[in-house]
Amino acid sequence: MTRIPLPALILGFAGVIPFAWGAACILYPELNEWSLMTLGSRMSAPYIQLSYGLIVLCFISGILWGFSATVEDDTLRAYGLGLSCLPTIWAFFMVGDGTMNSAINLIVGFVALLALDVYYNYLGMNPKWWLQLRIMLTILVVICLGITAFA
Repeated sequence: MTRIPLPALILGFAGVIPFAWGAACILYPELNEWSLMTLGSRMSAPYIQLSYGLIVLCFISGILWGFSATVEDDTLRAYGLGLSCLPTIWAFFMVGDGTMNSAINLIVGFVALLALDVYYNYLGMNPKWWLQLRIMLTILVVICLGITAFA
């Protein structure tokens, strides 16, 4: 098992904080009320998870684009570039039509993104440590979004 670089590990887990904050605000309405009054609506549930989730999904999609762009084989590169666009297209069309639907569609997007990570790993297109990090982060993000979708 390849060791995940410490900066990637720290920043990856820091990136889960807005998802966890949104889940906590769903589970504890008084926290959400405090968040609304103190931090504003953008930092309260469900807005923080849905807007941030949309950004992160597109960000990771862009990382896959970057992995694909470095591939020497023209056919594999074109295939990888095309696949890397799918999560962003999914998010554009499927997120924004209500809290529960948006959260569920983000969950589907993150799980599909993880499937692409597995495929890119199989093709050798990403760093050896990438998949290990993405599995951990995806599990946490899906749990947090699941709280928003189903609580």
